[in-house]
Amino acid sequence: MLLRILIILTLHVTVLVLLFVSAIVNAWTVGETSGSDLWLKCSTSNGGYHCKPTPTGVWIQLVQALMVLSVLYSALALLFFLCQLFTLRKGGRFFLAAVFQILASVLVMSAAAVYTVQSPGWAQEREVFGFSYMLAWVAFPLALLSGLVYIILRKIE
Repeated sequence: MLLRILIILTLHVTVLVLLFVSAIVNAWTVGETSGSDLWLKCSTSNGGYHCKPTPTGVWIQLVQALMVLSVLYSALALLFFLCQLFTLRKGGRFFLAAVFQILASVLVMSAAAVYTVQSPGWAQEREVFGFSYMLAWVAFPLALLSGLVYIILRKIE
């Protein structure tokens, strides 16, 4: 049982790190001289690196909110899992942790989907999706898997 819990804990921490990195690193779209994320648009011009806040559009604010909520829900799921680990009776399931982790999964998927649909009109011509965007898509199935494992997992001795 201890090995299972360590594997599940490692998976959950990995998902949390992926979500956190994808939310803050400046690489959702990258180009030769520019890059952008959910918060800043940076470019190299006139021998310097210049950053400015992203334009305030409804869709980018939605993506920002969904990513922040996914990180928070995943952190809460980890906290609930640790609390339930010590307080749950034998045979109980980790439903509360599972619900929050599955919600985090749905939120990150929604954020990445909205960004996928809306970014072509916002990004420059030669920009492509960066690794933070890819990390968000990788975090989605891992978070969903983690949430489903919490539903299946029973506390046994």
